[in-house]
Amino acid sequence: MTEEFHKIRRLPPYVFAEVNKAKAAARAAGEDIVDLGMGNPDSPPPQHVIDKLTETLRNPRVHGYSVSRGIPGLRKAQAAYYDRRFGVKLDPETEIIATIGSKEGLANLASAITSPGDTILVPNPSYPIHQFGFIIAGASVRSVPASPDETMLRALHRAVRHSVPKPTALIINFPSNPTAYLASKEFYKEIVAFARKENIWVLSDLAYSEIYFGDEPPPSILSIEGAKDIAVEFTSMSKTYSMAGWRIGFAAGNPRLIQALTRIKSYLDYGAFTPVQVAATAALNGPQDYVEDMRLLYKDRRDVLIRGLHAAGWDVPTPEGSMFAWAPIPPHFAHMGSVAFSKLLLKEAKVAVAPGLGFGEHGDGFVRIGLVENNQRLRQATRSIKTFMNHHNAVKS
Repeated sequence: MTEEFHKIRRLPPYVFAEVNKAKAAARAAGEDIVDLGMGNPDSPPPQHVIDKLTETLRNPRVHGYSVSRGIPGLRKAQAAYYDRRFGVKLDPETEIIATIGSKEGLANLASAITSPGDTILVPNPSYPIHQFGFIIAGASVRSVPASPDETMLRALHRAVRHSVPKPTALIINFPSNPTAYLASKEFYKEIVAFARKENIWVLSDLAYSEIYFGDEPPPSILSIEGAKDIAVEFTSMSKTYSMAGWRIGFAAGNPRLIQALTRIKSYLDYGAFTPVQVAATAALNGPQDYVEDMRLLYKDRRDVLIRGLHAAGWDVPTPEGSMFAWAPIPPHFAHMGSVAFSKLLLKEAKVAVAPGLGFGEHGDGFVRIGLVENNQRLRQATRSIKTFMNHHNAVKS
């Protein structure tokens, strides 16, 4: 009775726990910590969405169980979004399901399509649920490079030749959390051709579809001819409309995968609270100026952060999408690894970041920095980091 449960044994200790514990202790001691370690939007949702929620709450008929696959109006609104944003036609009845956040959708689909011992291809580093959703379901995970280029494509072909059993599914995530990589339509064409040839399912995580800083919006894999034969794509209201705590996401694409997710969810949940679904419908169908405003807000924060880090002597690439910067640990600290460096940064600079090890072993040379504080706080953070860097450079010399 004291032995650890089998599935729990397959999960490593939570990498972020050490930094979170240190952060909590610092705050309990009265220290002012600039927390850039979370991916939690700090802006409220659009006002008309909040108004729709409160209006719907007053209806006495909406407080019972909802529909696990999502109310029809919400699925139609998501289909309309895909049509206007990506030029993709979707059937709301067979090719779309609402999920309780994209994370829940990914985990439940992993459970629905996985047999014990299956091999799944997952980028490393990657958002933890991409790997652990399948590990919990009993699969083995084979890591592939995270960059959307020839390096990943070559690794995928090698994995098919050398994995036993042959891989059954591939996870992709662009714009990426944590790396902020963006993928092109040409890359997606290669992925679709590869997956169709090898009979491999593709699960695309497009949660950051609307947070991009260049002129070209990130594409959907579903816009590629033949993609619906093998792919399903997850999107979320969390980042686009700052509705993270509302827990509304979607899966769209291949009808067989959608049906599998629909069936397993029907055993596990009753769907999101109906007023939340109605408000999410209002967000998708209503004015979209909020989305552009958020994009400009994150771009401005990105520029403040990157300028400040460069001034501090920390050479961090400028992200082209997502709400994160993926920062290589400065050479002077590289030997420490990401957890120890994050704890040192918290202790001495009073800035919290996410250790890259939490996203896979290939992330251990990096930390993830979130654009989740206002410009004043970001400038405070980069000034503190500059003092921190100068102090350690002086000690070194």
